[in-house]
Amino acid sequence: MRSAAPTHEIVELIIDEDELVGRGGFLAIRRLRMRNRRADGTASAPYVCDSIARPYGQDAVVVAVYARTAGGIDVLVRDGLRPALRMGRDPARAPLPEPPPGMFLTELVAGIVEPGDTGADGLRQRAAHEVEEEAGFTVDPAGITLLGAGSYPSPGSMVEKFYFAAVEVDPAAQQPLAGDGSPMEEGARTRWLPLDDAIAACVRGDLVDLKTELGLRRLRDHLAPAGGGTADPTDPGARRS
Repeated sequence: MRSAAPTHEIVELIIDEDELVGRGGFLAIRRLRMRNRRADGTASAPYVCDSIARPYGQDAVVVAVYARTAGGIDVLVRDGLRPALRMGRDPARAPLPEPPPGMFLTELVAGIVEPGDTGADGLRQRAAHEVEEEAGFTVDPAGITLLGAGSYPSPGSMVEKFYFAAVEVDPAAQQPLAGDGSPMEEGARTRWLPLDDAIAACVRGDLVDLKTELGLRRLRDHLAPAGGGTADPTDPGARRS
């Protein structure tokens, strides 16, 4: 089937004004006042395009920490403070019924990719740092597997990409959570869930973090045998690099 030709072919974006709004915090808004230049030489009406700007680090790494058990694959999830949801999400405006947000949200381990964390090795180093800080496991960066390409979580307003990774650990080796010293990390705790149960919880809406669902699904795909079906969790050869 052919795609319909665009009404206006856009050949250039004209930036009339570029400013940062709300400086001084963890985030700011980059506000572009702009127009589209079309192939026929005409320009669109002026419009505003806002995006979230984070001065400290553009992207993030999301890490699926997992362990093999007699019953299958377990994954570690982390309950951490999310004041923005607690204070800003209005269930009355949701299209379907939902409970009010709690103070804590269940997620995979994740952290901002910092300057200098470049290339695949840089992502592995950052992932290992976050696993130690947020999950209490010291892991070798070389043992971390990257799970495909990065993805935009909300390209209409965010330029951030999430990069997904996985690492296998021994649950008995977990140490107390160090955190980064921020009050935002107070009260954080971790727990283990069977991988398939965790994905089912995402579909039900018991786990509502999108990056967590995608990270869990990529982990399950990574661990699945090449021919499909379910890997034997006790067979080290079931792991694919």
